[in-house]
Amino acid sequence: MATPFVFDEFFASGREESISPFLTPQSRSWGKNLPLKVALFSAFLLFLAFVFSFFLPPLSSLCLLFVFFFSGTPALLGTLEDLKNLEINIDTLMTLAAFLSLFIGSGMEGGLLLVLFALSASMETMVSEKTKTALLSLHRLSPRFACVISPEGILFEKTLREISIGTHLLIKAGEIVPLDGKVVKGSSFVNLFHLTGESHPVPKTPGEELQAGAYNLDGTLTIEVTRTSGDSTLNRIINLITQAQEAKPKLQRFLDRFGKTYAMTIIALFFLFALTLPLIFSLPYLGDEGSLYRALSFLIAASPCALIIATPTAYLSAISSCAKRGVLLKGGVVLDALTRCKAIAFDKTGTLTTGRLSCVNIEALAQDAPICNNKEALSIAYALEQNAVHPIADAIAKKAQEEGVRPYELLSFKAVAGFGLEGTAFLEGEAREVSIGHAGFIADKIPPSLKTKWDILSQSALKEGHMSTILLIKDTLFIFHFTDTLRPQSKPLITRLKERGVLRPLMLTGDHADIARRIASEVGITEVHANLRPEDKLAKVGALSESEGLAMIGDGVNDAPALARATVGISLGKIGSATAVDASDIVFLNDDLLLLDWVFEKANKTKSIVRQNISLALGVIFFASIPALLGLIPLWVAVILHEGGTVLVGLNSLRLLRTDLYRFQLPFLD
Repeated sequence: MATPFVFDEFFASGREESISPFLTPQSRSWGKNLPLKVALFSAFLLFLAFVFSFFLPPLSSLCLLFVFFFSGTPALLGTLEDLKNLEINIDTLMTLAAFLSLFIGSGMEGGLLLVLFALSASMETMVSEKTKTALLSLHRLSPRFACVISPEGILFEKTLREISIGTHLLIKAGEIVPLDGKVVKGSSFVNLFHLTGESHPVPKTPGEELQAGAYNLDGTLTIEVTRTSGDSTLNRIINLITQAQEAKPKLQRFLDRFGKTYAMTIIALFFLFALTLPLIFSLPYLGDEGSLYRALSFLIAASPCALIIATPTAYLSAISSCAKRGVLLKGGVVLDALTRCKAIAFDKTGTLTTGRLSCVNIEALAQDAPICNNKEALSIAYALEQNAVHPIADAIAKKAQEEGVRPYELLSFKAVAGFGLEGTAFLEGEAREVSIGHAGFIADKIPPSLKTKWDILSQSALKEGHMSTILLIKDTLFIFHFTDTLRPQSKPLITRLKERGVLRPLMLTGDHADIARRIASEVGITEVHANLRPEDKLAKVGALSESEGLAMIGDGVNDAPALARATVGISLGKIGSATAVDASDIVFLNDDLLLLDWVFEKANKTKSIVRQNISLALGVIFFASIPALLGLIPLWVAVILHEGGTVLVGLNSLRLLRTDLYRFQLPFLD
């Protein structure tokens, strides 16, 4: 059922207008990135105005008029709004300089300022709109309606906002749990990946808590709602992401403060020079040598054209260079944040590991001799698990296929939802019951003679950091041990980071401590924080981000709040969840973590280029504005100096387009 939208509610939600359901598909495509399209069109018109100025001045003036209309109108409206709020910044100064340039016959300069302003503003808009989509995938994860069971047993749909605590809901196989609740009837396996980060089935039986967003794998459950939609676990994660994004450091604050002071100072000097120069130097107010002309020349020369593009061009060049290597950066400020990071935290499942289970060992436990060998046990387990859909079943199937084992011919089969699988196999001349599942399912079936051995073995398996499932055949237990598969890049990456000595690696995971420590020891990480809930991980990331600067790498929905709160959040594009990708600052589109230290080096180089650009831009402004004010150089020379500085800043930024990749790849090729 489609969700009804109310016009006012949609625009109050803060979502991007181009996804509005009230727009036609064609209008929606036109509306996407509209400010950038307008800025590029204005740039094209400005180019035409410049070309036509040599042989068709009237047509040139017409093109320039449209430049001022398309790029100048939004800038003028924004400036009027700022002035209404008694706020003066660089945008105000630039708009004022652009329109005042018309009075001294320098419309091209004004048009260029407006086009650069429009391009810069459109890029900022695109980056900010990306942050608005960070929560959309979580909203899609939770259903909008639920199947309610009335006291009379009647089933009907109801919106989540209307469901109160104590209401009974029916959750069928393959559905997502809409609200937090307690299981009152039925049993099933569920996937709680968005909470734990572990993609393996968790059994749920009557009396157990069930969180919103869980995916019901096989059985049918009846739950009693324990939290309303506004207080559900999934909604709390959404709130955590929102709070983390708002708490993220704003590296642009310094530039904003500088811009306001700079703009107010230049505007004040403009009026001061226009009024006082005739009194000091006996100049006229009007004319080519008048105070108004010189003051306007000073205002245009001092307008921060080069200063405005000093940072965006550098960041865009670096972002483009990273994109060529499959690394997506969400904004230039991410590069600045990377230079502040002294530690880097890795999630375990899906980041250091592939997230796919592998069967590493089959262990027989019997009072006397096992009823069959391990290969036959694998064949029976394969026959049972081929009817199930979860990671353990996939791992057993893969193990059987690798060893060339075919599924055993079962006489019967039964799935006990939420517990395990049962069947009948013909062994030793008679039909025997076989069962496979977790320890709780098999516990009641284990022969008394094996109870003590089983307790010791299960504790040993846990200390080894392995997940297990159990196959019972008569009086023999076969324990299948599983482990998460380590990503090939993980160990060389950690080794490389340690060799450089710039970043301190550590692990943050919601998994069991023993399993986490085993993976950490394999890759070379010594600092491990395990058994972390989303809020625990967020608190740890927040503390490290404030104390020393932290880059966080994760891939799951449960990592999204921590990724948003970290100084820099990094996610994997191929295997990462949509929420983690949206909440992060950097996305490795090809999941190639070996590029990690290259990205940090690129960030340091970008910071250096930005400093050079700002110094150059301020120097050009000083050496162009003061002589223009004193009348030592004509206006066209001041314009050349001003635009020359802009060109130099742009060329300096283009140096960041070089990938310089081989220098960083060579250590990994050995």
